[in-house]
Amino acid sequence: MQPVILLVDDNEEILDFVSSILESEYTILRSENGEEAIRLLHAESVDLVISDVMMPEIDGLELCKRIKTTFEISHIPVILLTAKNTLRSKIEGLETGADAYIEKPFSPAHLKVQIANLLSNRIKVRQYFASTPQAAINTMAHTGEDKAFLNSIYDFILQEIENTELDVDHLSRFANMSRISLYRKIKAISDLTPHELINITRLKKAAELLEEKNYKIYEVAMMVGYKSQTHFGKNFTKQFGVSPSQYAMQKK
Repeated sequence: MQPVILLVDDNEEILDFVSSILESEYTILRSENGEEAIRLLHAESVDLVISDVMMPEIDGLELCKRIKTTFEISHIPVILLTAKNTLRSKIEGLETGADAYIEKPFSPAHLKVQIANLLSNRIKVRQYFASTPQAAINTMAHTGEDKAFLNSIYDFILQEIENTELDVDHLSRFANMSRISLYRKIKAISDLTPHELINITRLKKAAELLEEKNYKIYEVAMMVGYKSQTHFGKNFTKQFGVSPSQYAMQKK
């Protein structure tokens, strides 16, 4: 599926122009004002926002600030476009949490590279977390709110890790969120489903226990909530590319 980009500008010609640049590589949503943009962000799964700074009522700076301080959508990267080229205006943009600040007139190639970099860097971080036993969960967070959220979810999973019945319902009750809201938030930050996050947390804890060399593999499997050593071994190998016994040997 193509990443979804929301364009926000009160000038329809600018929306048409930017859309024409990006529509071959991305799914484009459009909004002509900040309020409508906020509604769209809550209703749709958006991967990135590109907003003009100079707009009536809610300008781009205020829109960016609202995005970055609203828990449900704070993970979404924002690129601001502006005709202002002063240092102060750039500082104002970055202070609101903008991930990039591009002056008009801009090069289409420059805009494309900025978008690609923002999206690909997040993908790399997510892949590193999933494939590396020692990688901390908060490496995937891009705001303080998201870091606190991921840490709390991760800590809860660790507290319940021996519970073989731990599932999305347990997480949603703990987070005081609906299943759908929890799914969307975790998926947006980590590209993992809540179920996958639970499983990876189990496997990362297992890797930590294997490094301690105080437990047999079947004991580690039980300690992290697996009913079957065979199932545990298959999942561990699939996630980290080595079997539990190979991993333990490597750490000697």
